[in-house]
Amino acid sequence: MKIHYLQHVAFEGLGSIEDWALENKHKLSATKFFEQQQLPKLDSFDMLVILGGPMGVADEEEFPWLAEEKAFIKKAIAADRFVVGICLGAQLIAEALEAKVYPNKVKEIGWFPIQKTGHFFFKSLPDDFTVFHWHGDTFDLPRKAIHLASSAACRNQAFLYNKRVLALQFHLEVTEKSLQEMLENGRNELTEEEYIQSEKQILEGSKNFEINNSTLSNLLNWLR
Repeated sequence: MKIHYLQHVAFEGLGSIEDWALENKHKLSATKFFEQQQLPKLDSFDMLVILGGPMGVADEEEFPWLAEEKAFIKKAIAADRFVVGICLGAQLIAEALEAKVYPNKVKEIGWFPIQKTGHFFFKSLPDDFTVFHWHGDTFDLPRKAIHLASSAACRNQAFLYNKRVLALQFHLEVTEKSLQEMLENGRNELTEEEYIQSEKQILEGSKNFEINNSTLSNLLNWLR
């Protein structure tokens, strides 16, 4: 399978998705907006992966490429490509599907459990499953999308659309290396709030890497 990914900042990359792709002999290509790279033709890939980033979906004045990216995501969904969005990527998918994206009541940064809704797509997960979060925005559920998970801090954590589009507000792909890069570039956000953990607490959550990465691999295998 040919997988193209959209990367918004250097410090939020594929994480364990790269390992999954290489293990399954999928071909990877990228548009790295921070390097002013161009978007590909729609017929050049089978799956589109949209990664995270500190910007918001409405920050087009500061990041002009967001407008082109949004239009591209709409076209990819309409062209029936498999599409996976993580954090900002999930928010961009929600907007592409005409749902509202806006600031959540609280920021959620650290290892916190999600509660699945009972839909078969997450059937292999326990009812409470600890994942890594780093977001301040959220989204409404798009029309005809299937709600998959919630957390105490944020109702809409994941959804599935048309059995081919998966949006995850959280970071199942995080690895030791990618987590360190996120911390190095976002320590200023680690303030004392109810749903923001300290750097020490975040690093102590490294025991969750293996099960999170394995879960994401299983979801990607099902989706394709």
